[in-house]
Amino acid sequence: MITKQQVLEFLKNYDLENITIATVCSNASLQIFDGARKEGFRTLGICVGKPPKFYEAFPRAKPDEYLVVESYTDIITRAEELRKKNTIIIPHGSFVAYLGKENFSEMAVPIFGNRAVIEWESDRDKECRWLLGAGIHMPGKIDDPHDIKGPVMVEYEGAKGGKGFFVAKTYEEFNELVDRTRKFTIQEFITGTRYYLHYFYSPIRNEGYTLSKGSLELLSMDRRVESNADEIFRLGSPRELIEAGICPTYVVTGNVPLVARESLLSRIFSLGEKVVEESLGLFGGMIGAFCIEAVLTDSLEIKVFELSARIVAGTNLYISGSPYSDLVQENLSTGRRIALEIKEAARTNQLDKIIS
Repeated sequence: MITKQQVLEFLKNYDLENITIATVCSNASLQIFDGARKEGFRTLGICVGKPPKFYEAFPRAKPDEYLVVESYTDIITRAEELRKKNTIIIPHGSFVAYLGKENFSEMAVPIFGNRAVIEWESDRDKECRWLLGAGIHMPGKIDDPHDIKGPVMVEYEGAKGGKGFFVAKTYEEFNELVDRTRKFTIQEFITGTRYYLHYFYSPIRNEGYTLSKGSLELLSMDRRVESNADEIFRLGSPRELIEAGICPTYVVTGNVPLVARESLLSRIFSLGEKVVEESLGLFGGMIGAFCIEAVLTDSLEIKVFELSARIVAGTNLYISGSPYSDLVQENLSTGRRIALEIKEAARTNQLDKIIS
């Protein structure tokens, strides 16, 4: 992995008055480019083959220029070109998935955030250690599929938008549906409402909801629309669906806005605080946007089933602000919040605290 010291050497040659914000043209790129432009940054979109035409329809979110590559792994070979443009890369789920965590770790370009977090986020065992170490309640994990005695959710590693995830109630169902070529995790299926909680951790701000170091913000939250899982049961009962050979799938196709009852906010902030504080001890801390993916039960217990340590697509609902981010600053998207952090760090000579 590229070391922090190497990245700091890159930054010595940067013109900090002319930083370029770059990301892959996918996932949350529209709001990243829009937010960067609002804060006065030049923007660069990375794409394969040719620039997506739909960006022409959104002039405020269209990047100022494109870096066109033949494959995402070619980004690695264009590092010097990116550095000459004073580029800081903003990672998102698609970026990491397309490039691969090994290539991402070796990218010789400054990245917003702590690139060491990818190793902890993408490995289910390490992620579980992180969350449990933080005192977070999680669904029970089943190590041996033969021990399945009731509904479980089977999830594969990597940011693939829920592709391939499935629910099984017996070992036989599991064995029929599982792809054994991929690393998977089996968790107890928790009934309740899924909440995707969008936070922002700043190591350079010391106001607001402060932690042992820096401060925590809650910017928004959403629910996901998952392929046929949200509508499939209109066709019949679970038994009737099974008999008809119809299986629910959980590929994310979109997102819908969500606001939590206000009495839950103290617990929601506590969750974010615990996750950040544990990360500081484990690997020096995650930085910037992250998402805690949880289920709220009918007894109002919050159980966390996953963590995404980067900007997630659910924040796209709030390019003009959310009911929470508007109480921090009007028209504050997560993309704009990232740009503000970079702008403030550059102004106060603290880029070393938010870049890796």
